[in-house]
Amino acid sequence: MTRIAFLTTVAAACLAVTAATAQEANAPDAPGPAAPLAGDIGPMGLDFATLDADGDGLVTQDELDAAAAARFAAADADGDGALSVDEMVAAAEARAAERRAAMMEAMVARMDANGDGLLQPDEMAPATTASERMLARLDSDGDGALSAEEAQAMRDRMAGGFGPRRGEHGERGRHGERDGWRGWFGPRG
Repeated sequence: MTRIAFLTTVAAACLAVTAATAQEANAPDAPGPAAPLAGDIGPMGLDFATLDADGDGLVTQDELDAAAAARFAAADADGDGALSVDEMVAAAEARAAERRAAMMEAMVARMDANGDGLLQPDEMAPATTASERMLARLDSDGDGALSAEEAQAMRDRMAGGFGPRRGEHGERGRHGERDGWRGWFGPRG
């Protein structure tokens, strides 16, 4: 029973945060479009429509309790009324697989230039390659090629390093008078 109470509390907290956010977004003076109440609520992945079992536009404690019990029952593969480590791992892996699938679906929707629902190599290729970005940074005259002078300028810049190394903070240290432990807590004995 403790697990059900815990799941109910988590679902209620997620619902409260979502409801407060939605209420603020739906206020008449709120900028931008109103936020819908559908979609995932919190880490449990429950959405408002699922929680609102009777469809009255309100989620009651009984509906939260029922959702928690259903989630527990779904994880209880052998139906013994208790969750073993294997059952919890399987449930967690199933939720992770669902999240990964949703992420991949979103990636395909975002990158699928020809609309066939599949990603071809040219659709997955970055807009510019690392070598193209390097050439663009080093090509100071903009002719699309790296001259010996531009390459030497790069070597000269790199020879100087990329700023002070760890521990090179000068006489007073990186924090001025607050140098290390002495500055924070006074002299160390």
